[in-house]
Amino acid sequence: MITSEQVKKVAIEAGADLVGIGDIEKFEGAPLEMDPRYVFPGAKVIIGLGFRIARGYIRGIEEGTQFFQYPSMGYGGINEVYAPIVIYEIGKFLEDNGYEAVAFRNTGGRGSISDMTGKKGDLEFSPELHHKRVVSYTHSLREEFPAPDVFMHFRIAAYICGLGEIGYSKMFLTPQFGPLQRFAFLLTDAPLKPDPIYSGPSLCLKCMACAKACPGGCISTTEKVSITIAGHKVEWGKLDEWSCFAYYMGANISTNPFLPENAFKDVPEGDKIIKGKSPVRPQQYSKVADIINRYYPPPPNGYNPPKCGGCLRACINVLEKRGILKGKFKTEFRKMT
Repeated sequence: MITSEQVKKVAIEAGADLVGIGDIEKFEGAPLEMDPRYVFPGAKVIIGLGFRIARGYIRGIEEGTQFFQYPSMGYGGINEVYAPIVIYEIGKFLEDNGYEAVAFRNTGGRGSISDMTGKKGDLEFSPELHHKRVVSYTHSLREEFPAPDVFMHFRIAAYICGLGEIGYSKMFLTPQFGPLQRFAFLLTDAPLKPDPIYSGPSLCLKCMACAKACPGGCISTTEKVSITIAGHKVEWGKLDEWSCFAYYMGANISTNPFLPENAFKDVPEGDKIIKGKSPVRPQQYSKVADIINRYYPPPPNGYNPPKCGGCLRACINVLEKRGILKGKFKTEFRKMT
């Protein structure tokens, strides 16, 4: 019988920076279309893998001078190249010991619609959780099973694996890297010992630096989303996700040097959107995104170069100044005041 320690050793040697193991039953209460137990009904645990995003990948965005490296290296390089190789090595180790390993790499949101309370059918709820073709045309192949593609909430999965906590901005924070990591997972029927839920020093003090730094005002400072995971109350600021998608890509001209001042002249409320003074509604999003991509096209891998990262960068700045992260640097992240 293999042990959790052996699996973690293989994962670190294969290239993961963080490894945690969670009890699969802690997904109890999740919406069916986000419950990985339907992907692998025989699974006993979920293995969570964290891959650091090098702080230097966001340096160009912080200085406003280079916007390509973060999505190409911090997104595409990890999600499409590095993490799948590590997953493959761990999967082989588990299979060589007689256990099945189901990969769950980061592909972006796919599958049926649901908010965290399990409400279905609202196509405008979240751009992260819908894929119109899937929602419109797929159906369950097994009675009482959800339709494909089942896609679990990665931040909740990382929480269940004991890797850290969900911050006010909805970003996942770890004691090693703060918000600077991506995740991938494996489901397995190996009887591994799970890790406890993170109980270390609180990483997020709800200082609202993330909300204040958002160029579109997408994170509410008054409304919260609250859920219960394995008996633990978890909450974050309510996020206007359609607006976040647009402003993350660069809808506010103050964070996007590629955008002309009259770029949104044909978009309702476009004069306000470009200054970060108006939310971007679902019916506006496609047109706004198309315009942004016209002036700075996404690379072939499809990862839109972000012109923002305001919440992430603000969070790094605060966490490092607090000295709470295990990863230390010889210079402060924020060079400008």
